[in-house]
Amino acid sequence: MITSAELNQEYCAYILKDKERHAKSALEEIAYMNGSTARYHGRCVSTLYVPKLFTKKDIANFRQLIRTLYDIFDKVISHYRAEASYRRLFGFPEELEELILRSPRYQSKMPIARIDIFYNEESGNFKFCEFNTDGSSAMNEDRELNRGIQFTCAYQELAKKYQLSVFELFDSWVEASLEIYRETEGAVEKPYVAIVDFMESATNNEFEIFAERYRQHDVECEICEIRELSYRNGRLYGSGDRPIDMIYRRAVTSDIMKYYEEVADFIQAVKEEAVCLIGDFSTQIAHNKVLYRILHHPMTKAFLSEAEIAYVEAHVPYTALMTADDLPYEDIIKNKDGWILKPLDSYGSKGVFAGVEYESAEEWKQIVDSHRAEGYLVQEFCVPYQTPNIDFSKGADAEFFEVSNLTGLFVYNGVFRGIYSRVSRGQIISTQYSEIALPTIMVDEKGDF
Repeated sequence: MITSAELNQEYCAYILKDKERHAKSALEEIAYMNGSTARYHGRCVSTLYVPKLFTKKDIANFRQLIRTLYDIFDKVISHYRAEASYRRLFGFPEELEELILRSPRYQSKMPIARIDIFYNEESGNFKFCEFNTDGSSAMNEDRELNRGIQFTCAYQELAKKYQLSVFELFDSWVEASLEIYRETEGAVEKPYVAIVDFMESATNNEFEIFAERYRQHDVECEICEIRELSYRNGRLYGSGDRPIDMIYRRAVTSDIMKYYEEVADFIQAVKEEAVCLIGDFSTQIAHNKVLYRILHHPMTKAFLSEAEIAYVEAHVPYTALMTADDLPYEDIIKNKDGWILKPLDSYGSKGVFAGVEYESAEEWKQIVDSHRAEGYLVQEFCVPYQTPNIDFSKGADAEFFEVSNLTGLFVYNGVFRGIYSRVSRGQIISTQYSEIALPTIMVDEKGDF
């Protein structure tokens, strides 16, 4: 059975046979992307010529790792609800804890997520990078990238030999979210849905596509600025006179808590169960990066199975709070390439500092010392798996270079649904380090995914 690493080599071999021909088709792909809806705050997503190619074996690995992870999430969230001493490990503010401890209205503890992993395509080994929950995005980027790649002759050559397929990420979420909603007491046959966010940070094009897909499922939907929601007479309203039955929450919890007073109507409606919130605030238990530390804690190990403990030890990087008494400070300073600093609760890779990015040991020490404060953690740095790629945007004389890979696994209602692939020329893959997105293609001779 062919591996994804071998498929990558085969794809690169296609390109080397006639770089000028491939460079010409790359410009068609780039032109499509520049005119596409894959934009965030006016910036079009950038890509390279070689896509991510995965096999049935890879997909089976992803499905299994998600099943195990979600079993652990369920246990952690249940113990958070049940044990005050366990809740104290998380250190959430009183207002957030109150929201989390409300009685759940449906079974799914985490309706939507994108689990980012460092995946070794040769061995199948992986390490977790980030657990993104309600604000999970990039479905539209993946959709447009998979359209653009079809203009390239390398893709067309691959399609002659293999069955190629992609994941669908819009209708599958609409169906999953409506399935969750229908579990709730008082659910109506055709709920009025609102997609809710702080619009200055929203992915508007993506929201419009989701709203249209809800409508295609015979469900009305509007996009709402969370600060402008109005709670009156026991119902929550957006811009019109029709009350909202179900919210697809894209506003991340950290922003809601930051602007808590400004979203008072939304909070009141949630507390009084006047609207079905998908997802609810228990998702913050997984989203906050303090969970990486807590998964290794003896209190967590006490309720995990031996297999789950082994899974955590193998795949969850060592993590410590920067204010911890047992912080391995000397090792962090001396072995800077082995460590990365992260905020406890952020998104878009804001405020991340990796030792490998700094040549000067003194500069790294200054960064470490200035972040020995509440709200920051330090984590074992995972060296990403590297693959060759090529950028034909400047012409046919381009050469192959190595890129670092990050694999994002979309999960809807506990089920693996798709992949968002990102790479970087350096070892850090994030928006602040000029990440690049790639199309993701499943390759099989039989096409039986």
